[in-house]
Amino acid sequence: MKEERLPAAFTTTMRDMLGQEADAFLESYTAPRTQGLRFNRLKSYTNSEHHTVSNTISLFNLEPIPWCTDGFYYEEASRPGRHPYHTAGLYYIQEPSAMSAAELLSPLPGETVLDLAAAPGGKTTHLAALMQGQGLLVSNEIHPERAKILAENVERLGHTSTLVTSATPGELALRFPEAFDKIMLDAPCSGEGMFRKDPDAIEEWSPEHVLMCAARQWDILQDAYTMLKPGGSLAYSTCTFNRKENEEIITRLTDSYPDMELITQKRLWPHLEKGEGHFVALLRKQKVTASEDTQVTAKRKSGGGRGKNTPRVNASVRDAFQQFQIWASTELPGFLGKGVPLLFGDSLYLLPEAFNDRLHIGLLDGLRIPRAGLHIAHLKKNRIEPAHALAMALHPTQVSRRFDLASDGPEIKAWLRGESLPVSSDLHGWTLVTVDGLSIGWGKASLGQLKNHLPKGLRIL
Repeated sequence: MKEERLPAAFTTTMRDMLGQEADAFLESYTAPRTQGLRFNRLKSYTNSEHHTVSNTISLFNLEPIPWCTDGFYYEEASRPGRHPYHTAGLYYIQEPSAMSAAELLSPLPGETVLDLAAAPGGKTTHLAALMQGQGLLVSNEIHPERAKILAENVERLGHTSTLVTSATPGELALRFPEAFDKIMLDAPCSGEGMFRKDPDAIEEWSPEHVLMCAARQWDILQDAYTMLKPGGSLAYSTCTFNRKENEEIITRLTDSYPDMELITQKRLWPHLEKGEGHFVALLRKQKVTASEDTQVTAKRKSGGGRGKNTPRVNASVRDAFQQFQIWASTELPGFLGKGVPLLFGDSLYLLPEAFNDRLHIGLLDGLRIPRAGLHIAHLKKNRIEPAHALAMALHPTQVSRRFDLASDGPEIKAWLRGESLPVSSDLHGWTLVTVDGLSIGWGKASLGQLKNHLPKGLRIL
């Protein structure tokens, strides 16, 4: 990409900002874009038969990304997104620079965490992996269609402690004041770091657009502040370079809220690192005094009523969950099924236990929820049909029946096309299908055939 294609006002701003480094920065737009994947540590188990991570590193000739323990560069021609390991959730395709944000926030297992602008799911799945499936992650995306994609990525990577919501930041702030130990805000921005990846971003850019983004970021950031616990940490990130959407926003926050302390901020520049570029700031909210803490607790307890649309653990839900438990007692001997059962139509979910422990179900009243934790089953008339999300969350040792496919064989290609497979006539019932030991979906065996239950939207034709 030649410099002439970049907006003149953008190049002027960057030359003023970078001085002698500007030529190298602008020249970086002529280089090929960088590609990265991040291993999902909840799926990166190995055993005596399968060493999927080392196999993948060798298969795609991966090179480590310095700022992300699980991140690796790959060459575009290797196309890991088309490999069965991607369908199995072994890794997430993610721009390398973007991996820096979750690493800096560094959530711990057991914490209560919010990803406020989460689609398509790169940072959410990174946070969930760092939390090791423990605690609670609320992952929000305001746009319903993007929230659906977010929920699908959470499902593919097998995360069980993530609640996907689709609400405005202001709506969440009213429900969850000072509720989160850590918050990730990957703010909507002018996308200057996307110019090499997405030429349309160049057409959308203007100085006025930058100012509009900064105003929107400020509004969202104030809602994030409201939801952050005293003593909690906030990571603010963008994929843009100008100071108005980055340093100036952070200065405005610390000036307006003296209890917010800037811990560190970092930039990844495309002319200095292999990545498209990123800005991340880590801030901490100072703890309140004892008297203030009493007031905050009272405020939190008063929020969120139990309206008529609230999902409740009523008799019908308990009956549905008991029906599932009876089925699972023989089919899933290693599955504990911890959580709060919720029923949406014929879909049975397990809301993470941590939600009910730390908040309460009434806070979900009227909230759009694309994924209420782990989707475990569809309840059909007189039968249980296990959900695809449950298969993706299971370890092969947790099931009674398993059918493994080789990642380089013809059977896995047929399976991903939605075809049934011949099996031993001794195999009967719901069977977890795996690829090199990684869960990939359900099949139902009967009369020497394994019927394919891979959702149609996930099939690779």
